[in-house]
Amino acid sequence: QVQLVESGGGLVQSGGSLRLSCAAGGVIFSITTMEWYRQAPGKQRELVAVITGSGSTGYADSVKGRFTISRDFAKNTVDLQMDSLEPEDTGVYYCHADARNAPFGFWGQGTQVTVSS
Repeated sequence: QVQLVESGGGLVQSGGSLRLSCAAGGVIFSITTMEWYRQAPGKQRELVAVITGSGSTGYADSVKGRFTISRDFAKNTVDLQMDSLEPEDTGVYYCHADARNAPFGFWGQGTQVTVSS
């Protein structure tokens, strides 16, 4: 089992910044790729950013150039730096870890991000 705990959400004005952090515990050696997802009210959960075990990254088109995902293998954390935030970025942000022998991976409990206009 892997446990994921997110932190760093909150309320920010449009144009502002927030940094989310996800701490992994448990059977962390099984973790491969890690991702940040978000779910806006009334919408489906969507992939925001991904980082592989080798450090390769990928982003949704809507956040490219504004969000940066990073991973600290020593601390077992993955962060999401969010700059130039827009009201459309509002939602619950979830950390997800893909892991060996875990077909659906593991989810964190989510952290709320609210961007006011």
